Amino acid sequence: MDSKIKQRVSLSAFFFLSGFCFSSWAARIPTIKTSFGFNEAELGTILLAMPVSSLIGLPISGWLITRFDSRVPLSVAFVLFAVCLSLISLANTTGMLVAAIFLFAFCMRVLNISMNTQAITLQKLYDRKINGSFHGLWSTGGIAGVGYTTLMVALNIPMVPHLLSVSALAVLVTFVAYRFLLRNDRSAGGNKLAIGKPDPYILYLGLLVFFAAICEGGMFDWSGIYFQQVVRVDIFTSGYLVFMVFMALSRFLSDRLIDRIGMPATYMMSALFIFAGIGLATLVPSFWPAMAGFSLVGLGTAAVIPMTYTLAGASRKYSPGMAISIIATYGIVGMLIGPPLIGYLAHAFSLRASFVAFALAGFMLIPISQLFFRKEAQVAAAG
Repeated sequence: MDSKIKQRVSLSAFFFLSGFCFSSWAARIPTIKTSFGFNEAELGTILLAMPVSSLIGLPISGWLITRFDSRVPLSVAFVLFAVCLSLISLANTTGMLVAAIFLFAFCMRVLNISMNTQAITLQKLYDRKINGSFHGLWSTGGIAGVGYTTLMVALNIPMVPHLLSVSALAVLVTFVAYRFLLRNDRSAGGNKLAIGKPDPYILYLGLLVFFAAICEGGMFDWSGIYFQQVVRVDIFTSGYLVFMVFMALSRFLSDRLIDRIGMPATYMMSALFIFAGIGLATLVPSFWPAMAGFSLVGLGTAAVIPMTYTLAGASRKYSPGMAISIIATYGIVGMLIGPPLIGYLAHAFSLRASFVAFALAGFMLIPISQLFFRKEAQVAAAG
């Protein structure tokens, strides 16, 4: 088998299992809320541990991918990520739970920066867009994780054996796939962060990721709660599952869609899908309208982050790894604000009303993407 194909297959395995592990955790959030007796505001505060930890992990991630080949931090972080998933299930006090979530998110941040650096570098070797397919595999892993969790919930399997089995699979795959990952991908230049006036190119991309992260991260954390408390269904993973299915479908098609209609139109379409989907799910909060609404949100959020990371890889100022690390900071701030904000709004008003914040965040993709492409057209004309 060609080495380039082996690299793509092994990296695909990490994207798939990363999504599988993350969705296994996210789909169990209602279980954690019930077992600890948290209200919405308390759960929102607990969830703050993830973005805070990720924010701390960002500069460390950036340093690691400039110090080592990205496959090294990728593999080490993935093993620790899997171990921390098990620690979440074993936590029996609030303090232990927060510590486990904190470490889980820290490892996930190092893992995501490393994986996306590998993906952007490998995409350049293929000389065509393949980044959307990697993120599609992440979402497919998420679907598998939600499906597996749904089975565990339906069979009344406790969270401990469920998450321990997921962790064991992740560790096993890491030891098999590590040796096939892309090597020697450290960039010679563009690895130093310039402090001062923000680079407009990076700023606009960062804002796009910021608003996408509010929507995507919020749906990960709150879709199960929404179906449990607003839609009122026993199998509360239904909404999360349909969201992930349509996100995966869209990501596999996104590379072709971008080639056909262009990135500006894709950003606009994404924003409209998010806005319409949240509107439908909140205005008609019964099972099938909510399922249709969450499907639209999945279609809308899917292309934004892989498309924006692809643009980041073309930065004239930073290496791909550093550009992705900087832009990911904006995403972490979005995650920092989004899920806890929904918790506080839900506690103050209602969970149904709080979801309007996702619609507004999705709509903001339109003006920001238009500003970005207008600015790039001006730079191209001047150059």
